[in-house]
Amino acid sequence: MSVVTLVGNPREGSRTRSVAVEAAEAVARRLGLPGANDVVDLSALGPHLLAPGPVPGVEVALELVAEARVLVVASPTYKGTYTGLLKAFVDRLRPEALAGVVALPLLVMGDAKHTLAVEVHLRPLLVELGATVPTPGLAVLESQLPGLGEILNGWADRVAPQVAAALAVGQPATA
Repeated sequence: MSVVTLVGNPREGSRTRSVAVEAAEAVARRLGLPGANDVVDLSALGPHLLAPGPVPGVEVALELVAEARVLVVASPTYKGTYTGLLKAFVDRLRPEALAGVVALPLLVMGDAKHTLAVEVHLRPLLVELGATVPTPGLAVLESQLPGLGEILNGWADRVAPQVAAALAVGQPATA
């Protein structure tokens, strides 16, 4: 079973990537899954996402995301929602590409006024692609980054049973 982390930050080596990878590892540990998880970092693929035809690196990334069993989808909050880079990538996925995938939405933000963006914008996007999203999304404020380990451990403790149940049942996506 694979856990894949999809990072929609245009900056290489971003805080969003760090948070997302740590979140995926925390959930994987609680589910008893192998420690090595795949990461699709869109910062390297950005220039190729609007190419008119298939690009090998993008095609590999699309396949990796679609074949995940657990998918952590992370983005910084831009203009109150996820990045255009993430949107350009998911627009290349076929309809229902995430059927059978349990997705965990995650947004990193500078201001608490954007906290609902993870539920209002990112969660519906994942459901539209067929993913099962069994838990509320995670909104991480930049001011929380120094205490991130404690936050992610508490979050992973809460969501792991719901993820495990969704994996076991394989229920269709819910909004």
